Amino acid sequence: MPEPVVLEGQEAVLRAALTLLDEARRAGGRRLLGVAGAPGAGKSTLTELLARELPEGSCTVVPMDGFHLADVALDALGRRDRKGAPDTFDAGGYAALLQRIRAQMPGDDVVWAPMFERDLEQPLAGAIAVEAEVPLVITEGNYLLLDEGPFAGVRALLDGCWFVETPEDLRHERLIARHERFGKPPAAARDWALGPDEANARLVTATGHRADARVRLG
Repeated sequence: MPEPVVLEGQEAVLRAALTLLDEARRAGGRRLLGVAGAPGAGKSTLTELLARELPEGSCTVVPMDGFHLADVALDALGRRDRKGAPDTFDAGGYAALLQRIRAQMPGDDVVWAPMFERDLEQPLAGAIAVEAEVPLVITEGNYLLLDEGPFAGVRALLDGCWFVETPEDLRHERLIARHERFGKPPAAARDWALGPDEANARLVTATGHRADARVRLG
C-alpha cells in the first residue's frame, strides 16, 4: 500500500476535494469520501470547512456518529462506560447505509441518514437527507479505516479516505473542552478524554497508514 500523501492547509484540502467532485461530475456519478481520525482530531472541523467552501449543493455530510447505540442499548449491553468504542456503534447499519448511498442513482428517492445530537448525547434517526443528485458524499468518523471487526468492510466502500492529524496536546484540549461544553464537570471531562477516548484514539491512530492522505489543517 502506498504511503498517504500529505494535504497541508485548507487550500490543499479544497483542491483535493474539488478534484474528487470533478471526477464524480465527469463520470456522471458520485464519489464517497471518508474522513477519519482520532477523537478530537478535527474531523468535524474539516467536514464543515468542505461543506461551506465547496459549491452549493455539491456535497452532503453523513457522520458515522449517527450510528452510536442509544444509552438504553449500551446499558443493556453493559457498555455505557466505554461509549465511543467500536462495539458501541451499529457498524453493520453504517456499512449498509454507505452501500445504499453508493447505489443511489439520479432520480432515486432520498436516502435518510441518522445524526448524533450532541446536546442529547443520543442518535437521531432520519435526520440527514442524501439527495440522489448530490455528486459528493462525505462521511466522517473514528473507525473508517479499521481492518478487523464489523467496521472492516467500510474502507472498500469509500472512493477515498483522509486521515486528520493534530498535535496530541491540542487534541486533548479540544476533547476536554467538548465534554465540558456538553455537561461533564471538569474533572470528569478530563478523566473521560484521557481514559476511554484515549484508548479509542490509540486504536484509530494505528489505522492512519490505510488512508489516501494525511490532513494537517494547522
